[in-house]
This record gives sequence, structure tokens and C-alpha cells, in this order.
Amino acid sequence: MSTILILYSTVDGHTRTICERIGRVIEAEGHSVALWRIEDANSIDPASYDKIVIGASIRYGKHRRSVFEFIETHLSLLESKPSAFFSVNIVARKPQKNRPETNPYLRKFLRQIRWKPRLLDVFAGRLDYPSYRPLDRLAIRFILWMTKGPTDPSTVIEFTDWARVDEFARRVAVI
Repeated sequence: MSTILILYSTVDGHTRTICERIGRVIEAEGHSVALWRIEDANSIDPASYDKIVIGASIRYGKHRRSVFEFIETHLSLLESKPSAFFSVNIVARKPQKNRPETNPYLRKFLRQIRWKPRLLDVFAGRLDYPSYRPLDRLAIRFILWMTKGPTDPSTVIEFTDWARVDEFARRVAVI
């Protein structure tokens, strides 16, 4: 049995939901899981875990600064243990952009860091216009209009492929 640390960075909460699902699947495989916001990771000792998973969402084309800071601070630890990373973004709703090798945000992120996770994936997120602040709603509608996505301000769509999330979790359990 392994102890697995799952860290997440989220703006609207969906990445945490994905991490919770990953944690349940891993626990069903007989492992122990701890789930933390990456911003709170200074409250724990990441070295005390056997494996580390980081999930991070995209907002306006970027992962949050705290993700980069954690990776830079703990680079040698991340490289010394089995580790995994996944990105959550709406672009991954498109079949031609829903793999680590084809998702532009994940590719850009990997060029910006020195860490080489053993496992990588990308999951489509959740679009929830009614919950966004007015300026965010306007900006996200514009971005989705440009990429031929849904723009109705009452739209709530979950694009996440949960079977794929489950498969990623099972792969984490055995790395």
C-alpha cells in the first residue's frame, strides 16, 4: 500500500472535484490518499508520501503561479518519487486537443518547467457561466466564441470524461 499526495490548484472548484474522484479510485485500489490545495502544501511534508500527483486548472491560458512555485521548490523531491501531473481546461473538450501531446496548454506548461512527471494527462473541465463574475463571464464567452464553443450565458456543461479520469487514477496507483 502506498501513500499518495494529491495536490490541486483550482479557480472554480472543478479540479478539486476531479482530484476527489481520483482519490476515491486510488483508495479503492488499497492505497492511502491525502488531498491538499497546493497553496496549503507548506502545512505538510510532501517527502513523507510515496507518490505525488498535481492537478491544475487553466484560467485565461495559464496555470496559477502557485503550481510553478511548488514544482520549483520541490523539484528534486518530485523527480525522486513516482509522480503525475494533469491539466484541466476547456480546450480539452475537443478530440484533437484532449491528449498530453496535443493540448497546447499542457505542452506550454511542460516547456516552462524542469520537472518530468512519469504520468501526464489532460481533462476537459466544466463550463458554468452563471457562477462566473460578470467580467470573467464576458471574457470566457469571448474565448469560447473564438474557439466555436458554447456562448449562451446560461450554459452549464461538464465536459469531463470521468472514465478517463478513473483510468488515470488506476495508472497512478501502479506507478
